[in-house]
Amino acid sequence: MKTVRCAIYTRKSSEEGLDQAFNSLDAQREACAAYILSQASEGWTALPDIYDDGGLSGGTLDRPALQRLLSEVAAGRVDIIVVYKVDRLTRSLLDFSKLVEALDKAGTSFVSVTQSFNTTTSMGRLTLNMLLSFAQFEREVTAERIRDKIAASKAKGMWMGGNPPLGYAPDGRSLEIIEAHAAIVRDIFDRYLRVGNVRAVAEELAGEGIGSPVKTTITGRQFGGLPFTRGQLYGILKCPTYVGEVHHRDQIYPGLHKPIIDRDIWEATQAKLADNLQGHRSGARADRPSLLSGKIVDANGAALVPSHASKGKIRYRYYVTRDLQHGDATTGMRIPAPEIELAVRGAVASLFDDGLALAATAGLRVSPSDMGTLVRRCAEIDARGRAMIQDIVRQVCIYDGRIDILCSTDAIAEALKVEREDNAPETISIQSAVRLTRSGRAMRLIQDNGAAVAATPNTSLIKLLIRARRWWARLQVGDVDIKTLSEVEGVAPAYITRVLRLAFLAPAVVDGILTGTLLPEVDGTALTSTGAISPAGAIRLGKCSRQREVESGGLQSVRFPALSCKIRLWFTSRFLAALHLVIGRSPPPRLS
Repeated sequence: MKTVRCAIYTRKSSEEGLDQAFNSLDAQREACAAYILSQASEGWTALPDIYDDGGLSGGTLDRPALQRLLSEVAAGRVDIIVVYKVDRLTRSLLDFSKLVEALDKAGTSFVSVTQSFNTTTSMGRLTLNMLLSFAQFEREVTAERIRDKIAASKAKGMWMGGNPPLGYAPDGRSLEIIEAHAAIVRDIFDRYLRVGNVRAVAEELAGEGIGSPVKTTITGRQFGGLPFTRGQLYGILKCPTYVGEVHHRDQIYPGLHKPIIDRDIWEATQAKLADNLQGHRSGARADRPSLLSGKIVDANGAALVPSHASKGKIRYRYYVTRDLQHGDATTGMRIPAPEIELAVRGAVASLFDDGLALAATAGLRVSPSDMGTLVRRCAEIDARGRAMIQDIVRQVCIYDGRIDILCSTDAIAEALKVEREDNAPETISIQSAVRLTRSGRAMRLIQDNGAAVAATPNTSLIKLLIRARRWWARLQVGDVDIKTLSEVEGVAPAYITRVLRLAFLAPAVVDGILTGTLLPEVDGTALTSTGAISPAGAIRLGKCSRQREVESGGLQSVRFPALSCKIRLWFTSRFLAALHLVIGRSPPPRLS
């Protein structure tokens, strides 16, 4: 019997409820897996790969899991796509026609669990097109109706839901003042007008133990009780609700609720915020200024200019080779701005770790009696601050294995409040040992020890780790075996076996996953690939040039060569024995 490879695709438009143990995506996947199981006599088999798009609209095809699934379809590794409803794939008729064309080209069809039709016939295609037309119409009409209702309600000054600002509580379609919290809001406005700096206000509040009040949601979840962040304070200071207003797009309406802040205080606060904002902008329209704008070049001297991309409300900043940015070149650099800025901040800060060495290198005029003062100033200086970096750094040059940072000795002397010697150099150069590695279109900065400059946890890998521990806990209880668990989860038994390895990672490796400090090549695909662990216990992911080890007492060694570096991961000696016990085989010999 021919095996029919089935891929399950799930989608949820909003992120609400995705943090639950069993959410909508799980329910969709479970229904699809049950349907595939019912067709086992026809040779249907569910593929182990998970294609989930949580919190993404069906009005676009630009969804990570869907694009990954279409790549598998184009490669001929999927025979049927199984969805809970056809609108999980798309709600756009135009996008659906593109999907059908791609599926027909690859000889792949799809099945909706809750809607019966056959796309291989003309009548089936007509039925499907009608369903999609109504789905698209429903989405557009619903969106228009919601927008119109919100606009009309806000024009009447109504509160239209969401988390109320600090100091208020919902009261029907209005807001009522919580006096204890409103006092905190008034205090924040008064402090800002007095000190004129949000950072200073945050430090004052934290020093006095004043934080955000603890709140409880209708589900019983508590949040708050932490010190105010600068972002929270900016949000409070800019919130027009506090003067009794309701804003909708560019319109301002008087609200039904009472104000907490007087109009005079509000206007004075907005004027001060505007003045401070002008001083921090690095360009005419910069919302988030680039620290190294105009100072960063590659090894050939080509300038890298600030660029950004947005996804929803999140903005991602980059430094891009100028010619590449303008479309005049096909090759160049595209480096995440936070990573290169973090590397530069760290390198400049290291200059001030040794005040005596800095004085000698930069040619600072310091008498023996002032050495103690110099060392103290070096320890107190905010060398990572934006203003300090912009004053000191003249140029940043990116090479393959390092970053050269040219620093102004005049700016260093001014920061330390000392004079320069007559023969002092104008600039000094410092180096940061990092290397570039490509990740998609962007280049990533990796430290000499193999860790990323900006440690970013891999959320997919963390979820996989949680899943491994949850599955192992069920197996330990003894109410299911691997075969039964695979049927419940809708995945292949072999996939469960591979994922279970992550439940036996050493604590040091788990910490690396949670903090994002593992090598970039170490991801879920690498750890769960079929040949990741051979019967002898060796994990092979490709050739390597060097190695590092994560050691833990009482654990057995498992080799883990990565693409550019060899890393040794450690699994407990009971892993293979325990796993073989679950699947009913004798344990392998202990590795030396």
